[in-house]
Amino acid sequence: MTVEEEWPDVGDLVVATVKKVVSYGAYVSLDEHGEREGLLHISEISTRWVRNIKDHVREGQKLILRVLRVNKEKGQIDLSLKRVGKSEQREKREEFKKDQRARSILAQCAKILNMSEETLYEKVGIPIAEKYDTLYNGLEEAAKKGVSALMKLGISDEIIEPLAELSKEKIKIRMFEGRGIINVTCRDPRGVLVIKEALLNAKKLGKKKKIDVEIYTLGAPKYRIELATDDPKKTEGALKEIVAEVTSAIEKTEGTVSFTRE
Repeated sequence: MTVEEEWPDVGDLVVATVKKVVSYGAYVSLDEHGEREGLLHISEISTRWVRNIKDHVREGQKLILRVLRVNKEKGQIDLSLKRVGKSEQREKREEFKKDQRARSILAQCAKILNMSEETLYEKVGIPIAEKYDTLYNGLEEAAKKGVSALMKLGISDEIIEPLAELSKEKIKIRMFEGRGIINVTCRDPRGVLVIKEALLNAKKLGKKKKIDVEIYTLGAPKYRIELATDDPKKTEGALKEIVAEVTSAIEKTEGTVSFTRE
């Protein structure tokens, strides 16, 4: 049984497509659960009184709904719209889009390998999702790091290579830049060497954190520091650590350091 065929759990948020609107509610199919059908009762559409149900839902519309009850014996799933917050809707829609993109990449890879999507999902989709929580997260790592992100998962090289290439092509990683001017003075007789060593150690710190750090001279005593990561918090944190590394080294020689964020 694939993930799409499984029954949802009570409390889950699901993506649903409205199939039929009637006076007492709307019948929907669950996009992520093998098109299983559920009922969105009129009383669960809005916290306000619903005069005309068609003012709130229409056929073909996609909704984010919460599962209220599941009766597998009768094949019934009761759903709610009013119990889903706006932020929950946004997060679920984004999660669904990412899942669709991941499955599209897997489908393209299956064609390249002349393999069925179901077989490829069993071979790579399940182990990737188990390691990275979701298939998309794993393919995103492959887009960032290449084949190394998928190694040690028991997946053959003939599958890893095209999958990593497709991930890089289809998933665009948003990068967040951090930059600023660091002003360094040093009274030590070996001042130039001390500053050079401090800046080199700062670059090594970035390498240790797997972040590319560039430091350019703007004419002593000013230097520009530039770096980029896929996470704004990580970018800011790394920038602070690198400046702290330089500051610590220079202050030991009674030098001074100032930093201005650009």
